[in-house]
Amino acid sequence: MFETSETHDKPELRPLHIARRREGLYEAAKEMVEDLSNWTLVSADDAATTLHCERKGGLLGGTSKVTVRVEGPDGMPSSTLHVRAEAQGGLLANEKSVVLEFMKPFTRRVC
Repeated sequence: MFETSETHDKPELRPLHIARRREGLYEAAKEMVEDLSNWTLVSADDAATTLHCERKGGLLGGTSKVTVRVEGPDGMPSSTLHVRAEAQGGLLANEKSVVLEFMKPFTRRVC
């Protein structure tokens, strides 16, 4: 299991803090999941602004269960996005690279 954390050295591996409303950042995250190949949105909890996704990595990479969660106060332009990946099989599964696969293009998209 790997998730974004303030303790990581790389900015792409830290939670994304951005001056946007929580709902807008959540919708942008949904669109990002749709645009990524090998990613599938399994379920969306709109009330909790949380996405549950799968990322298919083939025989060697396996399948990763990915959770994208957006936090922030209602109606205020201050949000934080967290990503967590957990490998489900695969000989060369790398949850860190799965988190980066989402965070790098998403950060470019919203910043």
